Amino acid sequence: MLLEKRRAGYRLLPSQRMLNRCDAGSLMPFQWTINPYRGCEFGCGYCYARYTHEFLELAPDAFERLIYVKQFRRDLFERELRAVKPGEWIAIGTATDPYQPAERRYRVTRVILEVLARQAGLQVALTTKSALVARDLDALGELARRNRLRVNMTITTLDAALARRLEPGAPRPDLRLRALEKLAAAGIETGVFASPVLPGINDGEGALEALAGAAREAGAKHFGAQMVFLRDPARQVFFNALRQDFPHVAAAYRKMFARATYAPEPLRRALQLRVERIRERFGFGAAGACGAPAWGQLELFGPAAEPATPLVALHAAVEEALRAAQRPASCVG
Repeated sequence: MLLEKRRAGYRLLPSQRMLNRCDAGSLMPFQWTINPYRGCEFGCGYCYARYTHEFLELAPDAFERLIYVKQFRRDLFERELRAVKPGEWIAIGTATDPYQPAERRYRVTRVILEVLARQAGLQVALTTKSALVARDLDALGELARRNRLRVNMTITTLDAALARRLEPGAPRPDLRLRALEKLAAAGIETGVFASPVLPGINDGEGALEALAGAAREAGAKHFGAQMVFLRDPARQVFFNALRQDFPHVAAAYRKMFARATYAPEPLRRALQLRVERIRERFGFGAAGACGAPAWGQLELFGPAAEPATPLVALHAAVEEALRAAQRPASCVG
């Protein structure tokens, strides 16, 4: 054990590779990933990456309590980068936040950026929920000078109290926006991910629009949102959190995700339309490979004579999904 801090313990993880190739059939908008740590102290109950701790035969809730720090070797990493072809994207922070509290001490992300900054012609996207990213403004600026760089800040809500319930270990939304503003002012391309959208929780009337407006004011050039999706082991962790903090929607979520990983298509389609309108309204750039991908994200309610509340829309979509699952399949041919 390296260090005990707060509720998290840190351990070194021997690692022969820092750069990981996505499967050939992957639908992800990037070809390579870098995750400096395994596990994440921010403790977001909905986090899909909890499954990575299963490889270590650990319980799902160990994801935020036991953080593995990957050992880094500059020479090996520089050799790995030779495999990256022109036009391919490298995504940093796909399964763990590269600027979680562990980074203050171990600085693995910082060293990775320093190596990348010595390269030329790369395309790099970094995603985080942490204001700590502004610490590395110098390294990010140098990286952006010879390569294409996009820094994406994930902000699920402007409501600090709600954010604390959803992401108990992450910095406040206003601190993230302030860090984003510093990066944008330095000329770094930035975007905001309002993900995940949680029906009946952070999708209230005008909530996404207000978040997009704040992102634009902070200098973000891109904006995107993705509907929550749940698979084991995140499903049970999130259900437990819903029972405690959001009991009014707990039953609806259990129905919606009882046999499915993704929310009903009508909800996802509506979110996509809503995000498209938001982009147009605030002048955001179109979704790009690693910037603000639509990934089937949509708004929860489109225009209607009597707009439904988020909770009503949620229950209606769940009931429709259940009815659809009971209908006999049709055959063609």
